Amino acid sequence: MRVSDFHFDLPEELIAQTPPAIRGTSRMLVLDRKTGAYSDEYFADLPSHLQAGALLILNDSRVLPARLFATRAGLHTQHNSPDPTGRIEVLLTQQIAPNEWATLVRPSRKIQPGERLLFREESAPPDTSPLLEAEVLSAGEFGERTLRFNPTPEFYEILNRIGHMPLPPYIHRPKDLPDTLEDKARYQTVYSKKIAANQTGSAAAPTAGLHFTPEILAQLRGKGVQIEYVTLHVGLGTFQPVRAEHLADIRLHAEHYTLPAATAEAINQALAQNRRIIAAGTTTTRTLEHCARIADGKPLEPHSSETSIFLSPGHTFRIVSGLLTNFHLPQSTLLMLVAAFASHEVHPEKGREAVLRAYVHAVQQEYRFFSYGDCMLLL
Repeated sequence: MRVSDFHFDLPEELIAQTPPAIRGTSRMLVLDRKTGAYSDEYFADLPSHLQAGALLILNDSRVLPARLFATRAGLHTQHNSPDPTGRIEVLLTQQIAPNEWATLVRPSRKIQPGERLLFREESAPPDTSPLLEAEVLSAGEFGERTLRFNPTPEFYEILNRIGHMPLPPYIHRPKDLPDTLEDKARYQTVYSKKIAANQTGSAAAPTAGLHFTPEILAQLRGKGVQIEYVTLHVGLGTFQPVRAEHLADIRLHAEHYTLPAATAEAINQALAQNRRIIAAGTTTTRTLEHCARIADGKPLEPHSSETSIFLSPGHTFRIVSGLLTNFHLPQSTLLMLVAAFASHEVHPEKGREAVLRAYVHAVQQEYRFFSYGDCMLLL
């Protein structure tokens, strides 16, 4: 298949710029994988679609305030202006070693190995001592840079103080207001796991989880739905466009995940008892299917590792039998994953066609798209 096979026309005005006024009130398009039929519902209807005994798995990774602004060492700038000359935007995408991070830097052309970047509070005068300092260790394509920060035990405390939520580029905010108080609360799931010392987090939200509220989670548990968690820290891959022409040439960046003991046991029991396992989001789906691949038919064991698995039409799903997901970018690997899941019950081409028909319907009905948008349930 070609990447262009996953194109659809999306009016820009359907890209959600803000979350719904009340969490959990989004619309939900329900797609029957066997028939291709779909219906317009609401996320609040989710409990009516899940039977007692179903296993719902959520990604509890917490989003880091990973968007920072720096100046180059030795370069004096007018810090208080909205877009000061020399200001460098740095997005932390993945911790790769103690004090070392994979990042995306913009503008990146002048930021080469050996350069030192200084991070202050944005309102601080240029001669103020930096709160963080980093050296550029290596440069990759498309703005990728590896940074080594000077060691500080207060790294995450400082990050929470000066960092901004890493909103996707299609969510537009003024240059002098990279995020809002609403973003800090709503671009985070209600069940995200608090980041402890020496732990990391995500560079983007697992967006299917943004719809859940404590009340809806309680309704699900009250109905007899079991809820467990995996952790996958969303990294660089979510920010990189697909540059290949054919699906066979797509390679994803590795992301760190953890499969806890309770979740592994719950999955093994659900599979043995032929109970439905619903994944909330593409990150959860990729984690579970990667774990199934390495288990190779044996019971899952708790562990932590990395995955770069790419799920496309033709993949045989071994664990996931239901998927809750947001609406994704045209020609994205996430849309390909959704098409792969829809294809599991039918021929791969028919699954892709069913998903694209549902997307065309969503556009016609003016569903809200992407991170802050509406959702889709595939059963």
